[in-house]
Amino acid sequence: MQNNNISDKKLRLTIRIVSGTMSFSVGDPLESGQIVHEPYQTNDAMSVAANLREAFKKSELLQSGYRRVLALIDSPIMLMPVDEFQEQDVETLFKYTFANESKGELVKAMLPEFNSAVVFAINKDLKLVLDDHFEDIRIMHLMQPVWGHLYRRAFSAVRRKLFAYFHEKKVDIFAFGQGRFLFSNSFGAEQASDVLYFLLNVWKQLGMDFERDELHTVGKPPEPQWLAEHLNRYVRRNYTVNVATNFNNIPMAAEKHIPYDLKALYLK
Repeated sequence: MQNNNISDKKLRLTIRIVSGTMSFSVGDPLESGQIVHEPYQTNDAMSVAANLREAFKKSELLQSGYRRVLALIDSPIMLMPVDEFQEQDVETLFKYTFANESKGELVKAMLPEFNSAVVFAINKDLKLVLDDHFEDIRIMHLMQPVWGHLYRRAFSAVRRKLFAYFHEKKVDIFAFGQGRFLFSNSFGAEQASDVLYFLLNVWKQLGMDFERDELHTVGKPPEPQWLAEHLNRYVRRNYTVNVATNFNNIPMAAEKHIPYDLKALYLK
């Protein structure tokens, strides 16, 4: 069906798949102000593919007949400068970098705004489930909309900025400079003391300035009050992103049960 007057977001279901949980979303909050968001509790004893197959028996959204899907996947990332990206070398480099992910199906995407290419893997059984149920499949890494949205904040002033996104007991830390990534990595974030160490280590590694440069955090860190108090000893300009204000107070932005990456995807 072709209809250029109907938003792709109304016709394409988004399946967000991260460790231990899934959710299904559809809608166009920029046009109608609404989105249907359906969290789904996975069974840890089952594979991610088996969980999704089971979800098709229970989820109202999955049973609604959508034929187009965007799979938002959280998995280890390999970033490469565009001028060093060689298609024939990508698989070898990825397997060398992430041996445990080498059995997945590789997904590659160019990110021209960052002068980079992103490579990650999707579980082959999971991809098969998507193929069985949808005609038009797009696959995106969960961090792509986050990078895109926060990139606009990175150059809002002359100060350098370090970003940290907390989600699903992990933190993604990244920074931009001169139209590219200066740093990007993920760390476990169950303990606030570990998070403090990771953030300050990256801060030092990038040579960021205590008085001048900025740290911007978004999401749900562990022990937020303790973390903020200790960060303030080492980073004077330490900010928590006000998500609602950051998205111009669009109603969806205030929905606390919807993760920031989905908001960045739908409200870009």
